Amino acid sequence: MAISSTSHCSTLSFLPPFASNFPVISAMASSSLRSRDSGSWTPKQNKLFEKALAQYDKDTPDRWQNVAKAVGGKTAEDVKRHYEILVEDLNHIESGRVPFPNYRLSGGGTGHAR
Repeated sequence: MAISSTSHCSTLSFLPPFASNFPVISAMASSSLRSRDSGSWTPKQNKLFEKALAQYDKDTPDRWQNVAKAVGGKTAEDVKRHYEILVEDLNHIESGRVPFPNYRLSGGGTGHAR
């Protein structure tokens, strides 16, 4: 799997390049990760996980140990599995197997731009 090497400031830059096309990806992936991961992840741990992945790329020696240390309370296996599930979710989104949410505007609008 190729990891994006773009240097923009997104905390999701460690994910495949298509991930930046989906602004709701963190919330959706986080929900899926909670339901399939073996253990609960707090929002703070998820944010630390994202930051650690951005810091320790795929070429970093002992990547998963470093990520686990940065997150705290997780093993190297825990963070590696969390990452694998996140990538799997992103692949499902990219392939169209996850529908985009139907957002509604408040105030009775139709949700269509005029």
